[in-house]
Amino acid sequence: MKLQRNGRTKALAIGAVAVVSSLTLAACGSNNNGTTSGSSASASSSAGSTSTAASPAGADCGSGQLLGAGSTAQQNAVTQWVKDFQSQCSGVTVNYQGTGSGAGLTSFEAGKVAFAGSDAAMKPADIAKTAAVCPGGQGIDLPMIGGPIAIAYNVPGVSNLVLDAPTLAKIFTGQITNWNDTAIKTLNPTASLPNLPIQTFHRSDSSGTTNNLTAYLHAADPADFSYAATKVWPAKGGQGATGSAGLAAQVKAVKGAISYFELSYATAGNFSTVQIATGAPAPVAVSAANAAQLIATAPVVGTGSDLALKLNYATKAPNAYPITLVTYEIVCDKGNKAATLPALKAFLNYTISSAGQQSVASLGYVPLPAALAAKVQAEIATLS
Repeated sequence: MKLQRNGRTKALAIGAVAVVSSLTLAACGSNNNGTTSGSSASASSSAGSTSTAASPAGADCGSGQLLGAGSTAQQNAVTQWVKDFQSQCSGVTVNYQGTGSGAGLTSFEAGKVAFAGSDAAMKPADIAKTAAVCPGGQGIDLPMIGGPIAIAYNVPGVSNLVLDAPTLAKIFTGQITNWNDTAIKTLNPTASLPNLPIQTFHRSDSSGTTNNLTAYLHAADPADFSYAATKVWPAKGGQGATGSAGLAAQVKAVKGAISYFELSYATAGNFSTVQIATGAPAPVAVSAANAAQLIATAPVVGTGSDLALKLNYATKAPNAYPITLVTYEIVCDKGNKAATLPALKAFLNYTISSAGQQSVASLGYVPLPAALAAKVQAEIATLS
């Protein structure tokens, strides 16, 4: 992914990403675990037709339908992963529904899916709830891919817009309401800012993307954004839309709009995006390379098999983009259903492999550091 040096991301046709020619699927291990969860998964619709390609030699792909749900931030990545994986493992159909991180976790806790995608690690109360569907174990967070959250806007005649945490906090809480506000002019002295009302859009559903944006705003400017990190938009005012695709559609359609969604949506829609003034020597553009700078410094704070990370949203390091998320797959460490465990392990082994990580890099996602990916692979091997 080339470093983007201005606030406007390049348009990329998501459908043009080529399927990797060979998949590095690690062997899944034993398939004789007879443990089952107390609730059966309910199928909805197929994720698409499967390929007739043979499975990689020595790999156990499993069989049947593997259900997942959750994060829309990772949905573009999962779509590519499913396409790649099913081309080599034709006996498995992976069905992932982008319902939002909160809804995905709820489905997992109800035993309806084998894995949930979430852009925020589980809280202790969430982990406690998973014990009912993970007999003898609990749900764990496995980091899977990173991605910067773009602040996209629709202001005719304005490009290379720079904003900082205080200005963003005041915009999203309704304290700054016009694009020619003095605070915005100060950060953009050469821009032709119009006398145009600001239209803010936020997620109306429970969202890990919202959790990461609110975490950034609160960490970088608690005085103007007093709300703690939360999946449900906390501030009054603004307009809601469902999913990242819903927010992108609103920004595209409404003059004066500003919102937040993952870089993969911004690149696909050719949106103008904000550079963030963090206190570093220069404003930081949204890009995969700059997000990688932040992820590389994130320590693991989860306990046991849980690999939850802690991101430094208040960073002032050069070229570190602060509004970045890591999206997780939530799975049972023990107590997975015997019928779907081989397919689950095979699919996760592909997504965390070098081939899987690189297959979605062109969509604006950030491959995990090699050392972290190795930890995830080690945990996948122990799933039972």
